[in-house]
Amino acid sequence: MKIKILLFSVFILGCSFQASMAQSPEQKLKELGLEIPEISQPMANYVKWKQVGNMLYLAGNGPDVFGKVGADLTPEEGYQAARETGLEIIAVLKAATGDLSKIKQFVKVLGMVNSTPDFTGHPAVINGFSDLMVEVFGEKGKHARSAVGVAALPNNIAVEIEVIVELEEQ
Repeated sequence: MKIKILLFSVFILGCSFQASMAQSPEQKLKELGLEIPEISQPMANYVKWKQVGNMLYLAGNGPDVFGKVGADLTPEEGYQAARETGLEIIAVLKAATGDLSKIKQFVKVLGMVNSTPDFTGHPAVINGFSDLMVEVFGEKGKHARSAVGVAALPNNIAVEIEVIVELEEQ
């Protein structure tokens, strides 16, 4: 019996140590050499985020990359545009929460790709966003997702991404 209690205590201590050694999203960004940009003001009569309970809903964000994937941009350039959009979304999340560690999990992502009618690689483009979220947030960054092609996006941006996250209980 004493051996079981001892083993259980060692297990709990190990888990506590491992949890304390986990990197925060801010530390992970620094390790990756990434900086989050300043957030811009909304382009119209809306807000960048809305919190309802412990759910945080973000308005669509896009990069400073313009054109249609499949005509003006390669799929790889689209991927990078989605990754850039991910940094902008992280900046909005930081502004909304004050601390990225308050994010319990990413729940749902809608990725829209400004693309030609015959382009079908939308999921590969939006992977630029999804890959970055997992790099920065680990398992918390995994999410349900839709990736769709659209005829046009505001100001001809290459991608637009909406996000819903769950926050830790206060």
